[in-house]
Amino acid sequence: MLSTNRSTLLLGVLLVLAFSLRVYNSGRYGLYLDEKFTLIISQGVVMEGSNQHDVFFTPGKVYFTPREFWKPKTINDFIEANIRGDIGNSPAYYAVLWVWMSIFGLSDFSARFPSVLFSTFLVGLVYVFVRRHFRSNSLALLSAFLAAIEPFFVAYSHMARNYSMSFFLTLLASHLFLLIVEKLHSGETTRRLYVAYGLTLVLSLLSHYLTITVFVCHGLYALLFIRPPRRWVPLILTGVVGVAMVSLWFIFGGGKYTFQTLAYQAQLYRTVALTNPTTNEFGLVLPATLFNVIKRSLPIWADLFIVTNGLGQANLLGLRNVALALLLGLCAVWVLHRYGRTRPMVWWAALLYALLLVAGMPLYTVPNPQYIVVAALPSFIYLFILAIRPDKATTSSSLLVFTGLLAVFPTLFLILMAFKNGHTYGITQRYSGFSFPYTAILVALLIRQLAWMPNAVRAILSVVLFVQSYYVTRLLKHIYDDRDVKYTYFSTPRLANPHRLVAERIKEVYAPGDTILYPSIRLFAHDEIEKTYSPFSIQEAQLTNLYLPKNADYIQRMDTTEVDKIRLVRGKSGQTITLFDFKGRTHRY
Repeated sequence: MLSTNRSTLLLGVLLVLAFSLRVYNSGRYGLYLDEKFTLIISQGVVMEGSNQHDVFFTPGKVYFTPREFWKPKTINDFIEANIRGDIGNSPAYYAVLWVWMSIFGLSDFSARFPSVLFSTFLVGLVYVFVRRHFRSNSLALLSAFLAAIEPFFVAYSHMARNYSMSFFLTLLASHLFLLIVEKLHSGETTRRLYVAYGLTLVLSLLSHYLTITVFVCHGLYALLFIRPPRRWVPLILTGVVGVAMVSLWFIFGGGKYTFQTLAYQAQLYRTVALTNPTTNEFGLVLPATLFNVIKRSLPIWADLFIVTNGLGQANLLGLRNVALALLLGLCAVWVLHRYGRTRPMVWWAALLYALLLVAGMPLYTVPNPQYIVVAALPSFIYLFILAIRPDKATTSSSLLVFTGLLAVFPTLFLILMAFKNGHTYGITQRYSGFSFPYTAILVALLIRQLAWMPNAVRAILSVVLFVQSYYVTRLLKHIYDDRDVKYTYFSTPRLANPHRLVAERIKEVYAPGDTILYPSIRLFAHDEIEKTYSPFSIQEAQLTNLYLPKNADYIQRMDTTEVDKIRLVRGKSGQTITLFDFKGRTHRY
């Protein structure tokens, strides 16, 4: 048992590590499309200007200024920006971001910093959660360490989006739920806990609608383990009141386009999956056949657990190679089960176990060390089974079921929705990211079991984990280099934010009488939510004005004859200066 002072010191080190991994390179790369919407929405502006008619679309008005763009916004402006820009999703996050940037200013780094903080706080909350409910300081520190280095958390801490906040809130809700369960079993008063849990439920749902999957898990746990049923009543009332409060957001405008847009998107992606699954603007969108769903979900399942991160890409590793590695791994597990329980393990059994893990290397089409990790996968599963056996586990079976439910249900929900909607577009890691705190705990249980195994087994599998740590470290580097499609959405690193660079350039060179011209591409609205007042885009102007002084009177116009270049025209000489050339989609993320 670690002393309190030592545990506190180690937790502090882990928090510093987590913060350092998350803040590093946070503001280096330009905003991708969703982050652009984040900044626009948080300022009460609708992308393409449906609530800026008087700024951009007044008949006879040929120019606009930053002062006009930044005129004070009303609550209705913020609501309209949210429902048109993000179908009413995440209003709680946008409110937090608006307050944050009102204090610390609007910049790419500032916009992403709340995600850095929430992701760091999550690591501390993982420690609190495990220490309180699993009753183990060492397991809590190990779980927090895994959360600190988890590539998924690092990647999403670099995004000005709601995800890090949602992950934190849902773990907090689970913590409060288990505290309520404890009080119910002991018969103590829990009124304050119900209030806290209800508020966390509301904030979670208003940070992302899919957080509902976490609360479904809470409900399933209550059905399975809380007795007598009359104890469900206060939990049900808390849930009903919380959902009713969230419903107010829908009733008063927040849900105006939500269900309409979701239905439209489901039909759109279904059509794409059936007609053009590979060469469309949305990426790979496949029909929801059993094979396609398995193919799309395997990488999601693998990356949920840091010890198997990257092993779900069967198309990259090769099905034949993976099958051979797993076969050898099953043979290794037999040796482990038959001879690995004695201390010390007989030398020839340890040697045979190690040889089975590496025996396929000469046979694989490419001698990739990752196949050693694949071969060890059955051993990891075996260790996990040992860790949770009722006769050996130090954790209650109900708590393990609770953790397991939360580790798998969000992804199962995505799979269910894929079959319902007829396409695989929604099977993506960020929508099941609420599971990662719980998978970190499960992996920590596995590693703790490894520490109790014979020295030979511990040494061999520690080498395997060292090999896997190389691939995790490499993934972190790819995230920092902005060239991992799954985690950063880009294979070629983004350049610095062009709109911020243009704004800085304008502040340097603009003189009274000059005019700034923005490119304006043709728009084609698909439905009511995309309808605007002009057939031409004003997006480049809006995004640039975010970084211009709010009281500036720079004369700006849209140029519908230009699609790529932001230019400045000198008032006296008529000289044209190109401030930025987007070169098609090269700089439009």
